[in-house]
Amino acid sequence: MSYIRFTLVSLALIVCAVITVAAQQPNASAASSPQTPSAASVDNDFIHKQFGEEFNLVDMSAPFVRDIDGDGVDDRVIVAHSKKPMLDAAEHSYKVIDPYYNFYGYGNPKLTADFGSEDLTEKNLVVLVIHGSGPEAWRAETPKAKFVIINLPLKRIAVRRLQLRKKQVNAIFAVEADASASDSVVFWDGKQYKYQPIGTGAAD
Repeated sequence: MSYIRFTLVSLALIVCAVITVAAQQPNASAASSPQTPSAASVDNDFIHKQFGEEFNLVDMSAPFVRDIDGDGVDDRVIVAHSKKPMLDAAEHSYKVIDPYYNFYGYGNPKLTADFGSEDLTEKNLVVLVIHGSGPEAWRAETPKAKFVIINLPLKRIAVRRLQLRKKQVNAIFAVEADASASDSVVFWDGKQYKYQPIGTGAAD
């Protein structure tokens, strides 16, 4: 009888041990897969907090998290829609820039903001760039800098490596909305964002 009791107790201990290990397994899995900055969600509440109520996400707003300005801290690139990009610049400490028209000799975004596109697929589209700061990077309460890029012709964007002279940098590649137009790239040169056509299909 004592042998049977011993066997039952042993089995009970084994079952308890298996249950304990199984219960701990999800926690171990979660600990090994922390949420990365690129996986963090961005919604209109986030956009309104950083840039104001005049900006809203659009369908092409895929998450792009890369170090754009070369300081080793992740930045964020977002496509949004805004009819009045200049309105909240002072309130939300962002800078409106127009690398596209600056490339063609029109350097004042206060004037070119009214140019816009007549194509409804790209009308009032802007590219928001948040330069990250500290451990929180682009999610910091006060980012290093914020930019609104206006008048960039595009139907979609991607962020990837660009060979710039003797070094590679992360840059914003735009496939332009007009099928006959050249694709282009916007990159940080260390002081400002610059626009450069790169030829049809070069960004694919």
